[in-house]
Amino acid sequence: MTLLKKYKWTWILLAICVVLAGYLLWDSFAKPKLPVIRPVESFNLENVDGKNVTLEDTNGKVRLFYFFFSSCPDVCPVTTFRLSQVQDVLKEKGLFAKDASIVSISFDPERDTREKIKAFGDKFKADYSGWYFLRGDQQKIMDLAMNSFKILINQDRDGNFVHMDLIGLVDRDGNLREIYRPEVTADEIAKAVADLAKE
Repeated sequence: MTLLKKYKWTWILLAICVVLAGYLLWDSFAKPKLPVIRPVESFNLENVDGKNVTLEDTNGKVRLFYFFFSSCPDVCPVTTFRLSQVQDVLKEKGLFAKDASIVSISFDPERDTREKIKAFGDKFKADYSGWYFLRGDQQKIMDLAMNSFKILINQDRDGNFVHMDLIGLVDRDGNLREIYRPEVTADEIAKAVADLAKE
């Protein structure tokens, strides 16, 4: 009996492993990188500690941007909870605060004081070492949302808001790379952040 016949199944299993490894390697190189959509406009806003935070202050990390208001009756709490799940996954991966951050920007500065948005963040166990809750001039924030992320925010005469519920993925250099809709899971978003952090 030849060695080939004697170890036939071993050789077959080895061949399958080689083919599978080759496919996985090819697949990792074949996946296209997320394209640069546009640069995010610079901003200068106030965080929960009363300190100014600019876009440039957060450069060097992959960021998730979300525009919200704390008295939102529906989508904002749900999406902020999803972001808290992303925070937890990124912590498990050792990326949060070091290589990745979350930036939540209120477009309701009249009602969203520093204390109120801090209380809102606390509800979702936000880790402020890597999760920025920001506020500032309303018009400038609405312009930032529209110009950089194409997110529409409208306020009626009674002060009620209608807004698009989207999350922007921004790379280390301040370029928008993707926009996520509400149905995207926390694991999917965290994976995209981790992948982008490797670039």
